[in-house]
Amino acid sequence: MSKTRILTGITTTGTPHLGNYVGAIRPAVAASRDDNVESYYFMADYHALIKCDDPARIARSRLEIAATWLACGLDPDKVYFYRQSDIPEIPELTWLLTCVTAKGLMNRAHAYKASVDANTAAGEDPDAGITMGLYSYPILMAADILIFNAHKVPVGRDQIQHIEMARDIAARFNHLFGAGREFFVQPEALIEESVATLPGLDGRKMSKSYDNTIPLFEGGAKKLKESIARIVTDSRLPGESKDPDSTALMPIYAAVASHAETVEFRTALLDGLGWGDAKQQLFERLERDIAPMRARYEELIAQPARIEEILQAGAARARAIGAPFLAELREAVGLRSFRPVVEKKTVAAATARLPQFKQYREADGKFYFKLLDADGRLLLQSDGFDSPKAAGQSIASLRAAASLASVADGYALGPDVSAAEVEQALAALAQ
Repeated sequence: MSKTRILTGITTTGTPHLGNYVGAIRPAVAASRDDNVESYYFMADYHALIKCDDPARIARSRLEIAATWLACGLDPDKVYFYRQSDIPEIPELTWLLTCVTAKGLMNRAHAYKASVDANTAAGEDPDAGITMGLYSYPILMAADILIFNAHKVPVGRDQIQHIEMARDIAARFNHLFGAGREFFVQPEALIEESVATLPGLDGRKMSKSYDNTIPLFEGGAKKLKESIARIVTDSRLPGESKDPDSTALMPIYAAVASHAETVEFRTALLDGLGWGDAKQQLFERLERDIAPMRARYEELIAQPARIEEILQAGAARARAIGAPFLAELREAVGLRSFRPVVEKKTVAAATARLPQFKQYREADGKFYFKLLDADGRLLLQSDGFDSPKAAGQSIASLRAAASLASVADGYALGPDVSAAEVEQALAALAQ
């Protein structure tokens, strides 16, 4: 039974707060552990350029968000975790899709219409300040989804239209170029009605636009405690019964605590627990969950090169799926090689008979590679490397040298294999 492919885009503007964790990150990480699902999580940094023209903010946000998701438990070895901008197949597919998308469809996009309506109401030119990025945003989103043929895409209700547009665009491409083949599946919007929306310090929805957020990791425990102290409460004194539903303390506590803990906290408020003590209890309960993740976050954020390695490895895995598929799409629209099909098959057959390197990661976290002959026999096995880049550099050195004598130690010959056989294989690859 094939797995369901679920694709989640992560906006890369701003610093994640507690509301982001409870409403999006925590449920997504939990969903990623489903063995029946193939999960794709990408940082939508091309999309961020539509909303933000501050390069420093874009760069910092990408780092913070990647570190946050990893610290919160996303396992890059079990999911596809990558930056949108590291997958060149996405913008190329965007253009292929743009060429089959009706302008009238884009005219109906909610974000574009809202901007036009705002300009008209202000007496401005209808398209004042509207970029082609904003206008064609739904096509880029369609490419994000269709390059991996995602079956389901978790979105808010305000994004349902974009999934419907992706379906329309996919159907149009299939009709024009499929010749009986359905290149793209029809993606479905996955609306999670139960996703928690936390109130902020003033009781309204927690949002940076209201400046009422509680930080997740930023500022450490001190900033977390200070933010909780600012949550609005009434003037009832310690000993007086409190209305648990009159303050943001209750739903925030309930979002992280067990049912039994939540009942106990509510009862304590009804019995007269002081607001100061209630805020201290909320801080302690949050800190119990957040402190271990914060420690991991601080470790990651101090090693941006390590985060880069993880994202590059994720991009390589994603491109291994996207690049061959895009090659098929290029062929379908007529962007074909001038070499005869027979010649391409001959070249492919010859390539298949060559020795080949296989790179992989073991449970110890190290990256390894092995050299196999044309029949799959092990010729050479490497020691472990700390990064895929280091392993790749060693492969490149072996290819260039075509001689074991000129390369540093760190390799073991396969059973009953001579150095001469390995060098013969390397020479074949160099031709």
